[in-house]
Amino acid sequence: MDDKTLELLEGLREVAIGYGLDIIGAIVILIIGWTIAGWARRVTARGLGRMERMDATIKPILANMVRYVVLLFVAIAVLARFGVETTSIIAVFGAAGLAIGLALQGTLSNIAAGVMLLILRPFSVGEAIDAGGIAGTVEEVSLFTTTLKTVDGLYISAPNSTLWGATITNFSRNPLRRIQLVVGISYDDDLEAGVSLMKSLMMDDDRVLKDPEPQVIVSELGASSVNLTLRCWATTDDYWSTLFDLTKTAKLKIDEKGFSLPYPQMDVHVRDNKAT
Repeated sequence: MDDKTLELLEGLREVAIGYGLDIIGAIVILIIGWTIAGWARRVTARGLGRMERMDATIKPILANMVRYVVLLFVAIAVLARFGVETTSIIAVFGAAGLAIGLALQGTLSNIAAGVMLLILRPFSVGEAIDAGGIAGTVEEVSLFTTTLKTVDGLYISAPNSTLWGATITNFSRNPLRRIQLVVGISYDDDLEAGVSLMKSLMMDDDRVLKDPEPQVIVSELGASSVNLTLRCWATTDDYWSTLFDLTKTAKLKIDEKGFSLPYPQMDVHVRDNKAT
């Protein structure tokens, strides 16, 4: 065996002695870290699975995020085993993350809002909502946008950050909804008879709930009418049809019973200022 071969073998022996334990340690760290990452993912998925209110779309995403975070720390630990300065690597990752975050600020805000909407569930698919003037029935909720269908058949794709930053009114979450209707009668009409008439038309509608009991309130003495406010409860599904039918029935009953629906009017008095 010549001298060059001996030198090569000696060099390999020194490398094996110097880095052998580090290589073995790195392999052990990788195996243990990979196992822990998988375990953390399963535990997270199992815990999220018990949260019934959380959307099924977000559960695997959060579980995988936990796994990747664990693997990132495992990679840093392996590099540290070989003597690599991990502080600078972490700083580079931090700077890169900051730059990416600034570049994708709008997109990331939509993702963050989407996650919050999927976790907190202020609305679900199939519910009717109004959020900052954007109204419709929820068709789909994704990480970036929410799709709504309006009453006239239009589809609106709204950024999640817009919805999350607005006041959300959910019309479907409560199975019951109160109907309020204002009907004006003349000052010359019998007030008690008018109140009784409005009460009876609500009681005669099968869709109107009898508990709580419908109410008729003299709410305002207007410029040309005495305004009666009708209040009753119906199921959310029957809300609009009941409101429209009560409005129509109120007009028919008023005409039938001889009441009058006053309209704004102005009395003009002419004064004669001619000197006598």
